[in-house]
Amino acid sequence: MRLQKFMAEAGVASRRKCEELIGAGLVKVNGQVASIGTVIDPLNDRVEYAGKLLRPAEERVVFVFYKPRGVMCTASDPQGRATIMDYFKDVPYRLYSVGRLDYDSEGLLLMTNDGELAYKLTHPKFTVDKTYHAVCDGVLTNAEIARLEQGVDIGDGMTGPAKITQVHALHNGNTSFDITIHEGRNRQIRRMLEAVGHQTLVLKRTKEGAVSIGFMQPGEYRVLSAEELNALRQTELS
Repeated sequence: MRLQKFMAEAGVASRRKCEELIGAGLVKVNGQVASIGTVIDPLNDRVEYAGKLLRPAEERVVFVFYKPRGVMCTASDPQGRATIMDYFKDVPYRLYSVGRLDYDSEGLLLMTNDGELAYKLTHPKFTVDKTYHAVCDGVLTNAEIARLEQGVDIGDGMTGPAKITQVHALHNGNTSFDITIHEGRNRQIRRMLEAVGHQTLVLKRTKEGAVSIGFMQPGEYRVLSAEELNALRQTELS
């Protein structure tokens, strides 16, 4: 592998900038000052930049995880509650979640070590639809559905347009439905329902972009398919 490519993948800078750093004599390979065009073995050669050892970039991975209800979206919890990292103890990557689901919510959560992809999926300027299955107390009326779809004030501003489908009145007087949004504000759907007079009883994320939770069970995870990953990488600007 070309030295500048190794450095770029290790997160030092762009390949062109890395070439400049090599040309300035700031990079050593196995203790010797390197020159532009040097070829290295990433696993066996020792590369140093400005006196610091560079390590090979981790393989980029993305998992779909079914976060169970009652699990924290953190690496640890001072109260001793279960966290999402408890389910990835045997995975040899340093993972973090793409966005979050609150403690009482469940469903699809993407886990990755790919910072660029995580940025695209969470930054407001990119459009990523997220679909949830919800159950709220009482009857969700057509007028309330219209308000939710147009956007409601949840205390820190108006929400963007939502799409509500699969509305069903349950035998116990409550309402189940699917809702799709593209924002990721804290407890957004719960706050949207509160704004129209309802409490959320069940909230499960079922889809994010082209990725669906399918028939996965709580606590299970799988690697994204190539098709799913390509679709996520092609996320467009809003």
